[in-house]
Amino acid sequence: MKYIIITLLLLLFSLDTTAQNPEKLERIKALKVAFITEKLSLTETEAQQFWPVYNKYEEATFKLRREKRAERADYDFASLSEADANNLLNSMMDTEREKFELRKQLVNDLKKVLPATKILKLQWTEDQFNRRLLEEMRNRRGGNTGGQQEGIKQRERQN
Repeated sequence: MKYIIITLLLLLFSLDTTAQNPEKLERIKALKVAFITEKLSLTETEAQQFWPVYNKYEEATFKLRREKRAERADYDFASLSEADANNLLNSMMDTEREKFELRKQLVNDLKKVLPATKILKLQWTEDQFNRRLLEEMRNRRGGNTGGQQEGIKQRERQN
């Protein structure tokens, strides 16, 4: 199983990942499934119960992020009024509460199908997967800090 995961991770790192490419997102999802399954040492029975619950959570958080990103895109931060800034801050806080509620529901649902130790390990595993994914994306953009700094400079020039 470890060899499969290593192979999948190498495949992941060979991908040019962009949010606009659904095929690549599906590949990343498949790699994430394999990564989480291995790191949590899910049995076949646990996996059958875990994945429907987790996928429901992932879909809800993806939908929330997409909606909120669209809302923020409507704002021109360079000429944002104080009232609009306050509205945006309130919206951001509401989003954080919604994300927390979704996570809380996930944990409560997972308690029915997994031991607490595996639920705790899930957060660490998700973080580890995301760090590896971000690291690969940064490396593809020209280094860990260089690509990130260039992205910041581009956003500053736009605003």
